[in-house]
Amino acid sequence: MSEQTEQPEQTVPGGSGDSSATGGENAEERPEARLERAVRAAEQALIEFEIAVETFRVEVENFSRLHHQKLGPMYTRLDELDALIAEARAARTGDAEDLRRAQDARSLVMPMPGVDELFHDWMGSEGISDDAAAMLTDRPVRPPERVRPSEEVRRLYRELVRQAHPDLAQEEGERERRDAFIARVNAAYGRSDEGLLRELAEEWAAGPAPEAAAPGESEELYARLEWLARRKELLSLVAKELEESAIGSMLRMAPDDPDRLLEEIAEQLLAQVSEREAQLAAERAAG
Repeated sequence: MSEQTEQPEQTVPGGSGDSSATGGENAEERPEARLERAVRAAEQALIEFEIAVETFRVEVENFSRLHHQKLGPMYTRLDELDALIAEARAARTGDAEDLRRAQDARSLVMPMPGVDELFHDWMGSEGISDDAAAMLTDRPVRPPERVRPSEEVRRLYRELVRQAHPDLAQEEGERERRDAFIARVNAAYGRSDEGLLRELAEEWAAGPAPEAAAPGESEELYARLEWLARRKELLSLVAKELEESAIGSMLRMAPDDPDRLLEEIAEQLLAQVSEREAQLAAERAAG
């Protein structure tokens, strides 16, 4: 007796066994699904870009610190030598222009802060302020002037407090809204601002703003894409500023060996220091 071999079931296109007719792999994809994938891809790209920008920022910051530590004293020495050379030349010639150049060169070595930087808002056109003088002489600082609310301001304030007091709330969210509102009322009353109190009264009478309808899935995804695009534009500006800065430009000249770049700059500065010292010696000998 021969065994019967079971044949596989034949699938008729468009029949009950056809996966395409029941939403299988070839079914049309929802637009929101494609949009969501685009958002996820944009998020990953932005993360990588943020990492690259932050890495470069740290490199620029570290290189700037090393540049200041290693080369700062040399720049200071060069400024000092320039001032000494200009002063020696001015002493030798007595020329008014040489004297001016000497003063300018010295000001670069010891820059003096301006009056505004020293005193900020302590000093005005009428001299030092009363509060600043009190602090400097250990006298008590004058308390701020009291505002005496008018009867109408008091009435508006009492009415608003009665209507909007947080203890009248039944729910936590409503209590928080009332707390925030009463804080604004108290601030207006403290300034005796009758106009603002009237505006607050109108605002309270109008009631809370209606809650906006929740955005749909597509709207949320599009909003997310717009935010990611704006964030990338901002990071691009930050990256451009870093690259175009003095330290960033130097770092891009030798990204693989910044220490060697510092050594080369140090050698150049040492040569300039030697030249300035020889020039100073010549000026003093001529005098």
